[in-house]
Amino acid sequence: MGEEGFGRQGERVGGGRYRLLGELGRGGMGMVWRAYDEALGREVAIKEVRAPAGLGDRDIDRLYARMEREGRAAARVSHRNVVTVHDVAMEGRPWIVMELVRGLSLADVLDAEGPLPPARAARVGAEVLAALRAAHAVGVLHRDVKPGNVLMANDGRVVLTDFGIAVVEGDAALTLTGELVGSPEFLAPERALGRSPGPEADLWSLGVLLYAAVEGFSPFRQDTPLSTLRAVVDESLPEPRRAGPLTSVLEGLLDKDPRRRLPAAEAERLLRLVAAGGTPAGGSVSSSNAFGPVATAETEPLGRLPEPGATPANPPAPDGPAGPADEPPPPRRQRAAVAALVAGALLAVLSLGGLAWALLNNGG
Repeated sequence: MGEEGFGRQGERVGGGRYRLLGELGRGGMGMVWRAYDEALGREVAIKEVRAPAGLGDRDIDRLYARMEREGRAAARVSHRNVVTVHDVAMEGRPWIVMELVRGLSLADVLDAEGPLPPARAARVGAEVLAALRAAHAVGVLHRDVKPGNVLMANDGRVVLTDFGIAVVEGDAALTLTGELVGSPEFLAPERALGRSPGPEADLWSLGVLLYAAVEGFSPFRQDTPLSTLRAVVDESLPEPRRAGPLTSVLEGLLDKDPRRRLPAAEAERLLRLVAAGGTPAGGSVSSSNAFGPVATAETEPLGRLPEPGATPANPPAPDGPAGPADEPPPPRRQRAAVAALVAGALLAVLSLGGLAWALLNNGG
């Protein structure tokens, strides 16, 4: 079942303690085995490094160091939504021993069932976000949040796994200068631009995951990794069509400016609200974080108050129905009224002039 340089079914690793039972899955970073812990009498999952063919010794050493760091990073996070790491065994290469989570990955679920309803996607997102908050609290960034790294356990748990490219606060980076690690379509814009990421980068990746879960496609995926990264940085978010009450949460998480991105605590609250069948008030959310307040909920502008004594431009209508006298005269009637007023004034002037002439003439 294995291949040259890799473990094989029945092989014992970790000082003979773990016996490989069968392959669970494989990917670009390694192979995962179902194994039996002879010391404790339980089944576990073991991740074995899969070094690409033709990789130089120096690069292989860096890869092994990264995998060791995965074990240390995940072991620092104790949370029901984070896969538990039991051991890191070194036998020529790292073997990371984890709890065996029985179930499917979110990627498998989406392939089999198609897009998820917003409430179900929100529940998954809230659990993943709880895992990320626990990791961030101990200085660990995941950096590769995607459906393939989210396990949907048979017991109902949602478990975040594969901290293989995690960054632990205080550890030196193990990647080469300019090397970009992670799945391009899930990378935050600041990472695509080569800037140092913070916890907000994981929130962006969660937003992409949720968008793909409800809409059925990744919002920034293009034909090539380079064009995908360009879309992440420059392209607007495609308008969600199926997200419903999740729309405002997606827009908050997928703000290209990390300073304006929806904070983790608020995002988790809103996700749990949607998971329970609710809708965020006003269809939008407020965003603020350690960098200060940012975009707020959409509201109608109040405008300026009228100056004291000024007549409102649009006075309120009377309580009762308006009678005929309340109706403004039509234009023709207005002109007639003005003409009559002018004529009356002219007659009054002529009359006063005649009276004055008569009095003066009589006095003479």
